[in-house]
Amino acid sequence: MKILVYGAGVLGGNLASSLYCQGKNVTLLARGKWYEEIKRNGLNIHHYFGKNTNTRIPVIEELKQEDRYSVIFVVVRYTQIDSILPVIKENCSKTVVFVGNNLRTEEISKKLSDKNLLFAFASSAGHREEDHIRSVTLNRITVGNSKGRPSGERFIRKVFKGTKFKVIYEPNMTDWLLCHAASVLPIAFACYYTDGNLRKIKKDKEYLGRVMDATIAAYAVLENNGHKILPKSDQEYRDPKFKKKYLPFYRFICSTKVGKLCTSDHAMNATDEMSGMNRDFKEYLRQYGDVPKAWTDLEQDTNGYLESEPFL
Repeated sequence: MKILVYGAGVLGGNLASSLYCQGKNVTLLARGKWYEEIKRNGLNIHHYFGKNTNTRIPVIEELKQEDRYSVIFVVVRYTQIDSILPVIKENCSKTVVFVGNNLRTEEISKKLSDKNLLFAFASSAGHREEDHIRSVTLNRITVGNSKGRPSGERFIRKVFKGTKFKVIYEPNMTDWLLCHAASVLPIAFACYYTDGNLRKIKKDKEYLGRVMDATIAAYAVLENNGHKILPKSDQEYRDPKFKKKYLPFYRFICSTKVGKLCTSDHAMNATDEMSGMNRDFKEYLRQYGDVPKAWTDLEQDTNGYLESEPFL
């Protein structure tokens, strides 16, 4: 089985390196100076947990129309998806998995209707430096079909067979990714509120409560309009105990190096992605009415990091 990982950032680099080191036939697509660095010196990953790795993985700089792979994992920023779609559409490979933040599963499925499409989110985080990736990775991936589309579980199990990856198959990745945005974006707002130093709010119960209120309000809009709240552990979000349950988690990400690597490092280096996600998520909510006040109030305290929405 030939696998292409299209994108060599933190998520793509970790996915490609992990699969390659576990015996899979993997090629990595990188661009520019990063392509030259990997080709010359290998893919260097400095793991927060575990030993640093150097993987001499096959690397290409371009996907040609005739290049056939059993599966292509597209691992690029949310704001880069549009530029990738024509290349993926023209390529002869049939199965494509989009990995990462994504609020456009239905739109992409229509544009690539001749492909077998799946969507996924990998549990990795960190940032890329000049000659290496600094990251935390859990070898865990949630992957599945968009809502109402045919299941690809058997194929995905085959792709990851023999690896240490924990694969969670989700048959409704459309709602899973919407809920993920509802929970992640308020944390990004907190990163911007503190200029990337979440330690400033680790004891601020009132502000952390506002972060959770924004997520809860967005969950309510989604559920009231036919979306399923995922993962299942968040379906009790209307329970008053929900905020108390998650407060220790928010304090953890605000006060530890792991939390910094997994949250503020990405948010501060990807303001374009967070801005694009926020714009599209609010647009999604607006089809059901006004964006919740808890969301817009939190959004206002982001110190200008979020890009302004275009005037309509």
